[in-house]
Amino acid sequence: MEFHGGGSGGVVVSGSNVPAFLMKLWTLIEDPDTDPLICWSPNGNSFHVFDQGQFSKDVLPKYFKHNNMTSFVRQLNMYGFRKVVHIEQGGLVKPEKDDMEFQHPYFIRGQEPLLENIKRKVTNVSNVKHEDLKMSSDDVSKILTNVQNIKGKQETIDSQIIAMKQ
Repeated sequence: MEFHGGGSGGVVVSGSNVPAFLMKLWTLIEDPDTDPLICWSPNGNSFHVFDQGQFSKDVLPKYFKHNNMTSFVRQLNMYGFRKVVHIEQGGLVKPEKDDMEFQHPYFIRGQEPLLENIKRKVTNVSNVKHEDLKMSSDDVSKILTNVQNIKGKQETIDSQIIAMKQ
């Protein structure tokens, strides 16, 4: 497999429907040299990022066009990855270790073909139904009447202020 294009996450790997972001993520997690900073969980259903500062500085720039951990996490979220929160952490309590764990149902160690099932979330404005955007002529008339009333009140207030100044 060959990578084509930059680290935008929308570029696919030749011969597959897997975006470059996911292939790069898979490659860096599979790389034993990165294990001290990012590796599979023992069961292979998730992966851990250790020492976010060091990971951002040393690993991200080698695989992506940035060293921003927030951007990396945002990209994970856009592909449907979820941060794993352990019960002993209480959910709201910040963990003592600088360790984050992420999971996706189709991102599993040894199951690379499943990557084709992971799709980037698309926010599409056209999903809003046009019927929801339409207003009845009665609604428009009421709004225009209200605007005219407000204008009249504003003119009255303006003239009262002018009279008070004199």
